[in-house]
Amino acid sequence: MKHQGLTRRRFLATSSAAALAACGPTILPARAFGTTAPSERINVAQIGAGGRGDAHLASYLKNPNAQVVAVCDCFKSRRDGFTARVNDFYADASGKAFYKGCKSYGDFREILARDDIDAVSIATPDHWHVPIAIAAVKAGKDVYVEKPLGVSVAWNQALRKIVNSRKAVFQYGTQQRSQAHFRFACELVRSGYIGKLERMDVWVPDISTQYTGFQVEQYGSTEEIPVPDDLDYDMWLGPAPVSPYTSDRCSCFGAWHVYDNALGFIAGWGAHPLDIAQWGNDSDETAPISYEGTGKLPEKGLFDTIESWDLHCEYANGVKMHFMDHRIAKPIVSGYRVYKEHGTTFFGSEGWISVDRGGLHASNPALLDIKLKDDDVHLYESAHQIGNFVDCIKSRKKTINPVESAVQSDMISHLGNACIRTGRPIKWDSAKEEIIGDAEAARMLDRPLRSPWQI
Repeated sequence: MKHQGLTRRRFLATSSAAALAACGPTILPARAFGTTAPSERINVAQIGAGGRGDAHLASYLKNPNAQVVAVCDCFKSRRDGFTARVNDFYADASGKAFYKGCKSYGDFREILARDDIDAVSIATPDHWHVPIAIAAVKAGKDVYVEKPLGVSVAWNQALRKIVNSRKAVFQYGTQQRSQAHFRFACELVRSGYIGKLERMDVWVPDISTQYTGFQVEQYGSTEEIPVPDDLDYDMWLGPAPVSPYTSDRCSCFGAWHVYDNALGFIAGWGAHPLDIAQWGNDSDETAPISYEGTGKLPEKGLFDTIESWDLHCEYANGVKMHFMDHRIAKPIVSGYRVYKEHGTTFFGSEGWISVDRGGLHASNPALLDIKLKDDDVHLYESAHQIGNFVDCIKSRKKTINPVESAVQSDMISHLGNACIRTGRPIKWDSAKEEIIGDAEAARMLDRPLRSPWQI
């Protein structure tokens, strides 16, 4: 097991002088990382070199306690571009002419076989999140996993089990808990400043934002075309079913909105405000126990995830939640605050507080000037999601978004998806974590993996 401490790097001790001469220096001087010694840096592999992977990489390069030593992606051009970027960055930081310490891989299993890598940061398409994370934990790595968690509740539960049994450090990439105003909103709610919490509004953009904002063909192209030369399409599909390659399938839009690979924005965007709702409701260990509502599925094209939804949920503690896409939400939210296309609102017996990435809103503006008392609820503080992950790898403490929070907030999207696709209300046993009295809906919480992949 590697989770015993991070005071040495076996690969550095065993590297030969010949290898160093051939590959360039792998040990950077301390000045490139402030005062952090090489033996104390966290060696990170970035798996996934798309848009979210780019954000991950930028964060690790800025962190003096981390060093990126490997990049993996199914597109050769992307992984090679990321690798060159890392090597150029460290060469510039160290004042050397060149640096070759970061390697490029097309198969994540080669990364997991390396003893010198402490952690992997996973920013792949959604259907790969959990299988890679489970394999990484089995290999003794800590894991940062982008949202949403996975395409199967059963897979998510398997990940939670192994993370806890192996005592791995896990961070969920929802990010908003590491922003002070989201934390403050939840602290006000949990400290009783709006009275007893009664209900919540949660809303996010739906698929319609893709067409005008990014000029994507509506619902995605179904025309089969040749696979690009630099793409390992079989590896990209991985555990998902085999399907024809089209211009939109392996784009970020296909990765977000094709049901073989994702649940759609009900999960991919929903993960953010749902996570805050869970935090404010003090429900990281559970999920709502009932779901009912309506939704719409595309009638044509490649994209076949839920495109619009209007769900009503209720927790065991009696708190109700209205989870909806932005088109449903706009007239509702506009009735009480300035509208933004995503957010979480907490309604209590004595007022309301609403939060989005732009800031805070309240029924009484004086709520936003409150100074918390010592005996109020003070939540976990983190200034940066990836920074918190790196710090927790070193300390072995839990992150701000541990695996339990990921599994339960993701559960809401899965159960909402089952409710809409079956057209029936869903009852959830949160203790047993199973759907009550609906075998068809229950089957939707697991997916087979294409051979030879397994979890």
